[in-house]
Amino acid sequence: MIKLYMYKGCDGCRKAKKWLQEKGVNFEEIAIREVTPSKAELKEALATHDMNLRKLFNVSGGDYRELGLKDKLPQMELDEALDLLTSNGNLVKRPFLATPSGCISGFDTSVWEGFVR
Repeated sequence: MIKLYMYKGCDGCRKAKKWLQEKGVNFEEIAIREVTPSKAELKEALATHDMNLRKLFNVSGGDYRELGLKDKLPQMELDEALDLLTSNGNLVKRPFLATPSGCISGFDTSVWEGFVR
């Protein structure tokens, strides 16, 4: 089953949901603030993003700024960063799509086409 982790107040999330619906894709909608992607899903997305850890983070979010992650993230160990993401859904770049083909964060229709078949 395809999972769409999203926040209802996020414009990109609403666009992603509409795009999936228009394609006739069955998916489970998950509130990312309440249920975060698993560590395994985050690792899959990390591989999709060429191991660029920053691509998994909502860098424009208040929690990211409050925690000073702009300066801390480059020195952070991978497990520490993944633990942080799984503990705080506000930190995860959204929408986050988990499919049998892999996982990805952020909405880009040209990239999502490869994940949704």
